[in-house]
Amino acid sequence: TKNPLSERRIKMAAMKFTTDNFDTEVLKSDKPVLVDMWATWCAPCRMQGPIVEELSNELKDVKVGKLDVDENPEIASKYNVMSIPTLLVIKNGQVTQQAVGVHTKEQIIDMINA
Repeated sequence: TKNPLSERRIKMAAMKFTTDNFDTEVLKSDKPVLVDMWATWCAPCRMQGPIVEELSNELKDVKVGKLDVDENPEIASKYNVMSIPTLLVIKNGQVTQQAVGVHTKEQIIDMINA
Protein backbone atom coordinates (compact mmCIF):
# COMPACT_ATOMS: atom_id res chain seq x y z
CA THR A 1 0.00 0.00 0.00
CA LYS A 2 1.10 3.53 -0.66
CA ASN A 3 1.64 5.97 2.14
CA PRO A 4 -0.37 9.12 1.30
CA LEU A 5 1.90 11.25 3.50
CA SER A 6 5.03 10.38 1.55
CA GLU A 7 3.23 11.18 -1.72
CA ARG A 8 2.11 14.52 -0.37
CA ARG A 9 5.64 15.36 0.74
CA ILE A 10 6.98 14.62 -2.75
CA LYS A 11 4.45 16.95 -4.32
CA MET A 12 5.51 19.83 -2.07
CA ALA A 13 9.27 19.44 -2.52
CA ALA A 14 9.81 22.27 -5.00
CA MET A 15 9.91 25.70 -3.42
CA LYS A 16 7.32 28.29 -4.27
CA PHE A 17 9.08 31.37 -5.61
CA THR A 18 7.23 34.69 -5.42
CA THR A 19 7.97 38.35 -5.96
CA ASP A 20 8.54 38.61 -2.20
CA ASN A 21 11.17 35.85 -1.94
CA PHE A 22 12.71 35.83 -5.44
CA ASP A 23 15.60 38.13 -4.56
CA THR A 24 16.56 36.21 -1.43
CA GLU A 25 15.85 32.64 -2.57
CA VAL A 26 16.93 32.88 -6.21
CA LEU A 27 19.17 35.84 -6.98
CA LYS A 28 21.17 35.64 -3.73
CA SER A 29 21.28 31.84 -3.59
CA ASP A 30 24.72 30.33 -3.00
CA LYS A 31 23.85 27.40 -5.26
CA PRO A 32 22.35 27.13 -8.76
CA VAL A 33 18.58 27.61 -8.96
CA LEU A 34 16.12 26.00 -11.36
CA VAL A 35 13.01 28.16 -11.76
CA ASP A 36 9.93 26.67 -13.41
CA MET A 37 7.74 29.53 -14.70
CA TRP A 38 4.22 28.15 -14.94
CA ALA A 39 0.48 28.82 -14.52
CA THR A 40 -2.40 26.69 -13.28
CA TRP A 41 -4.29 26.88 -16.63
CA CYS A 42 -1.27 25.76 -18.71
CA ALA A 43 -1.51 22.10 -19.81
CA PRO A 44 2.19 21.77 -20.82
CA CYS A 45 3.10 23.26 -17.42
CA ARG A 46 1.17 20.46 -15.74
CA MET A 47 3.23 17.98 -17.78
CA GLN A 48 6.49 19.69 -16.78
CA GLY A 49 5.53 20.00 -13.10
CA PRO A 50 6.08 16.38 -11.98
CA ILE A 51 9.53 16.34 -13.63
CA VAL A 52 10.50 19.51 -11.77
CA GLU A 53 9.20 17.98 -8.53
CA GLU A 54 11.29 14.83 -9.11
CA LEU A 55 14.38 16.96 -9.66
CA SER A 56 13.68 18.90 -6.47
CA ASN A 57 13.89 15.61 -4.58
CA GLU A 58 16.94 14.29 -6.42
CA LEU A 59 19.22 17.32 -6.81
CA LYS A 60 20.78 18.16 -3.47
CA ASP A 61 23.12 20.96 -4.61
CA VAL A 62 20.54 22.78 -6.72
CA LYS A 63 17.60 24.81 -5.42
CA VAL A 64 14.45 23.93 -7.37
CA GLY A 65 11.25 25.94 -7.37
CA LYS A 66 8.22 27.10 -9.26
CA LEU A 67 6.95 30.60 -9.94
CA ASP A 68 3.30 31.15 -10.90
CA VAL A 69 3.43 33.81 -13.64
CA ASP A 70 -0.17 34.90 -12.97
CA GLU A 71 0.59 35.58 -9.30
CA ASN A 72 4.00 37.17 -10.02
CA PRO A 73 3.74 38.97 -13.38
CA GLU A 74 6.55 41.42 -12.64
CA ILE A 75 9.10 38.59 -12.35
CA ALA A 76 7.84 36.96 -15.56
CA SER A 77 8.07 40.33 -17.30
CA LYS A 78 11.57 41.03 -15.96
CA TYR A 79 12.81 37.80 -17.57
CA ASN A 80 10.81 38.34 -20.80
CA VAL A 81 8.78 35.17 -20.29
CA MET A 82 6.38 35.11 -23.24
CA SER A 83 5.48 31.41 -23.26
CA ILE A 84 5.19 28.88 -20.48
CA PRO A 85 6.47 26.62 -19.21
CA THR A 86 9.79 28.47 -19.21
CA LEU A 87 12.70 27.04 -17.26
CA LEU A 88 15.46 29.32 -16.01
CA VAL A 89 18.78 28.24 -14.55
CA ILE A 90 20.14 31.07 -12.41
CA LYS A 91 23.67 31.03 -11.04
CA ASN A 92 25.10 33.91 -8.99
CA GLY A 93 22.03 36.02 -9.79
CA GLN A 94 22.40 35.60 -13.57
CA VAL A 95 20.34 33.52 -15.99
CA THR A 96 22.75 30.99 -17.50
CA GLN A 97 20.15 28.90 -19.36
CA GLN A 98 16.58 29.48 -20.48
CA ALA A 99 14.28 27.01 -22.21
CA VAL A 100 10.65 27.16 -23.29
CA GLY A 101 8.34 24.15 -23.45
CA VAL A 102 8.30 20.73 -21.82
CA HIS A 103 11.72 19.15 -21.25
CA THR A 104 12.85 15.75 -20.03
CA LYS A 105 14.67 15.31 -16.76
CA GLU A 106 17.89 14.62 -18.69
CA GLN A 107 17.53 17.83 -20.73
CA ILE A 108 16.99 19.87 -17.58
CA ILE A 109 20.00 18.32 -15.83
CA ASP A 110 22.10 19.16 -18.91
CA MET A 111 20.89 22.78 -18.68
CA ILE A 112 21.86 22.98 -15.02
CA ASN A 113 25.30 21.50 -15.70
CA ALA A 114 25.96 23.67 -18.78
